[in-house]
Amino acid sequence: MLSLKPFPTDRYLPPIELSASVNRDREWLSLEYQVRGDLSTIVIPAQTTTPTRKDFLWEHTCFEFFVGIPGLSDYWEFNLSPAGDWNIFHLDRYRQGLREEPNFRSLEFEVSQEQNLLLLKLSVNLGQVIPAQRDLEISVTTVIESQLGEISYWAITHSGDTADFHVRDSFTLKISASGAE
Repeated sequence: MLSLKPFPTDRYLPPIELSASVNRDREWLSLEYQVRGDLSTIVIPAQTTTPTRKDFLWEHTCFEFFVGIPGLSDYWEFNLSPAGDWNIFHLDRYRQGLREEPNFRSLEFEVSQEQNLLLLKLSVNLGQVIPAQRDLEISVTTVIESQLGEISYWAITHSGDTADFHVRDSFTLKISASGAE
């Protein structure tokens, strides 16, 4: 499991811990996020019976990851709300050319919650946008909204002066085409 850390200058941090695991099997990428601690201190949107593609999910509690190919400037941003809503964007380079990725018409993932544990599990076929023989650079991130309305930004690595998940130097998880790190 990878430990996600809050951005150092986030003002309010709820009493939680975040971790994630990432695995690759050819074109399939699997992620599992775990939030442990006092979940009553964070906003967890209620699960919807009709998940849809939505914008601005990152304004509230949202699990995210970013995928790029070494040596190329374009990358993909995946947004997953605990409610079940989602979006996938393709960008040409750092924060440029943002557009919804048309190769995905749905994105199914599982969300479960116990008293002190929130889990999100996803398995996605990246072969729809990235050939299976390409290596990957990944950034695993999460936005947490507290019950006080404060937003904190969590990532494996923060590489800028501000909380900015798009900074390519933060795509520190390297996964080869064979699935090995």
